[in-house]
Amino acid sequence: MRIELATAAGSPERPNEDWAATSLPASGQGGALVVLDGVTPPRGDDGCAHSVTWFTARLGGALIELSASRRDLTLQEILETSIRRTADTHRSLCDLSHVRTPQATVVMARWDDHGVEHLVLSDSVLLFEAHDGSVRPLLDDRLDRLPPGSLRTEALADSFRNKEGGFFTAAADPSVAARAITGHTPRDQVRAIAALTDGAARWTEMFHEGDWADCLGVLHKDGTQGLIDRVRALEDADTGRGHLRRGKTHDDATAVYAVL
Repeated sequence: MRIELATAAGSPERPNEDWAATSLPASGQGGALVVLDGVTPPRGDDGCAHSVTWFTARLGGALIELSASRRDLTLQEILETSIRRTADTHRSLCDLSHVRTPQATVVMARWDDHGVEHLVLSDSVLLFEAHDGSVRPLLDDRLDRLPPGSLRTEALADSFRNKEGGFFTAAADPSVAARAITGHTPRDQVRAIAALTDGAARWTEMFHEGDWADCLGVLHKDGTQGLIDRVRALEDADTGRGHLRRGKTHDDATAVYAVL
């Protein structure tokens, strides 16, 4: 089994709000991965005394621990429990009802000899590669289905955040776990898994350098850091902002690649 993980902050002036971890049992017969992309709020405007990095570390730590220790729980149940556990640690200090309370996108995968479970919530990316080289993207596309211009301003985005007909992230409400995209695939149908935050997925989604199968090819050849380095080079070259437009020049970027 081969597992690689790389992450890079979008700016040296800001902490990296992505979070990622993998877990392998001593038996070597299974494993799990978790990737979070923290949602950056307007500075000082989320009703919380804690940073997004604090939140992703708390939530991510709970997710990877339960993924490894509670094989009896589904990934959906693990997400629900982890959101509740994280909320309980700061509800006495913070306004968890605030629409921008610390939150994150979530990608999870867990495998054993029989199959691979997956969970995706919001716009991070999970890819399964089969033994014949075909690639299946497992995506939560609710952001893409919003009316044009829905995310133009923070106030407008808030009207769609964690609401029916909008999009969902892991914040303080455990019931959001029921909104996640989940499934199970037989183990013999999965050769490799990749999990990408949207900063790393820019190679395909923003710059259109190749499809998801091509992206897996980059990961196989150059590794996770190689993919992020390619994204950074494309961002630096886009001086006319033909692709970046109003987006950040560099976003936090994280990639995990596991060959089972």
